Amino acid sequence: MAPPRASLKIIDPSTPVETPADAGSATERIVESITGAIVERRLMPGTKLVEQKIADIFKVSRTIVRQALNQLSRDRLVNLEPARGAFVAMPSLEEARQVFEMRNMLESAMVGQLCARITDGQIAQLRAHLRAERQAVARGDVALRTRLLADFHVVLAQLLNNAVLAETIRDLLSRSQLISLMYQSSHSADESHREHEQVVDAIERRDVRAATRLMANHLDSVERNLRTNPGSSDLDQILQPRK
Repeated sequence: MAPPRASLKIIDPSTPVETPADAGSATERIVESITGAIVERRLMPGTKLVEQKIADIFKVSRTIVRQALNQLSRDRLVNLEPARGAFVAMPSLEEARQVFEMRNMLESAMVGQLCARITDGQIAQLRAHLRAERQAVARGDVALRTRLLADFHVVLAQLLNNAVLAETIRDLLSRSQLISLMYQSSHSADESHREHEQVVDAIERRDVRAATRLMANHLDSVERNLRTNPGSSDLDQILQPRK
């Protein structure tokens, strides 16, 4: 008996062929865009992430979009629901408590270590970041100030030359921003900036007790200012690549 003849798949020449490298790059672009929108508090919890719309925005296949959504799901930023699709995660109050508890443990220890190891050059780096924060707050640049205020915590981790810690802090920050959106934080940008300055002042003095206390107070203050008031956003406007 003759073996079955292999069938030929007709490929539309107008369909772009995505190489593995292209696919990986496109996946990362989508992940970074959605994560950035969360960090900048532009993408609301519960927003439906329509595969075809995202594919159209980034000019990629739905397979690539699915890969990005799967990665975001592993990072707990997106919920994948059978027969319903993908949605920006909606953290519970208990999850919010756990995220801030974890941040408090990690970041209080982190600033304590920095007091013992930080250099004058690194202090100058922190001061430069604080100046950028202050300018963004003064200009009322909401997206930039939100990103800089979040990045402050990642910069602290990076100064310890611990890539795993920096990545963990970055992931927790993304989830914290979702929580702040979900429960509408009344903690102001001015207040966050002032508290960051106090933390850096303590680190510069190499005052471990003050630095750990101030960081714990900062995170406790952010958590205390959460209130229930979820919102909504338009996916098309949020994810459209900026020109």
